Amino acid sequence: MSPALKVLLTGSDGQLGQALRASKPEGVTLIACGRAELDLAAADACAAAVRQHCPDWVLNAGAYTAVDKAEAEPELARAVNAGAPGAFAMALAGSGGRLLQVSTDFVFNGEQGHPYRPEQDLDPIGVYGRSKAEGEQRARAALPADRCCVLRTSWVYGPVGKNFCLTMLRLHGLRAAAGAPLAVVADQVGCPTSTHTLAAACWAAIGRQASGILHWSDAGVASWYDFAVAIGELGAARGLLLQPAVVLPITTDDYPTPARRPSYSLLDCSGSRKTLDLAPVHWREGLGEVLASVKAVG
Repeated sequence: MSPALKVLLTGSDGQLGQALRASKPEGVTLIACGRAELDLAAADACAAAVRQHCPDWVLNAGAYTAVDKAEAEPELARAVNAGAPGAFAMALAGSGGRLLQVSTDFVFNGEQGHPYRPEQDLDPIGVYGRSKAEGEQRARAALPADRCCVLRTSWVYGPVGKNFCLTMLRLHGLRAAAGAPLAVVADQVGCPTSTHTLAAACWAAIGRQASGILHWSDAGVASWYDFAVAIGELGAARGLLLQPAVVLPITTDDYPTPARRPSYSLLDCSGSRKTLDLAPVHWREGLGEVLASVKAVG
């Protein structure tokens, strides 16, 4: 890292934000902004934060991530996921700073059967994905190409916050105790990504002054069913569960939700791994590291 690099981090109280704070490199002065410090739905506040702090980078890890709720709150989702990155980028254009915008696999429709490359056209299928896609576009339009980096990721989880891993740990315990199975969707395919490895990718992008579009997820392929089974197995092996519940595969049609999900959202990360000089970590290895950080199931 460059000496005395100043980074304004949004979403600092979220699961990724906490991982980024815990792994902050030496030489970085971190301005951590959670919900109490910065309302990402207020574009004026986002621009004012850049003017006040004059950061070298804004690391925009904050987002509206309630995929189903976004269908009922499209204006709020758009304000946070599109308005904030646009406001940051416009302010940074004047200050000379750079933006790292964390984005999502949901900017693709999930209809192809091979990994999505960074340069592919966007085609989101729900409010959440559309808002994140617009955020990417606004950021890239407002900043010179060499001062904006979009880092897309998928199926993020960690040892804190609200995420699939912690929810499944809790449900494994409850269902196993009741002698009941756990039904999980098996026809949506992607790759779980640990906040530990994602944070490392974010800091590497800043350290290398990366620009353009990067894809980052852990290695391998999984369905939500595969992920749920592994959470039970590894959770029991690490003493977080007395025993895992039996997991039953179901289809997306068996578990309807307000928002459609991409049925296939694997990201091609090969170029990004070279750019960031980071070795791939298989998602099961990443899961083991996360579970080692979980103190209790509750």
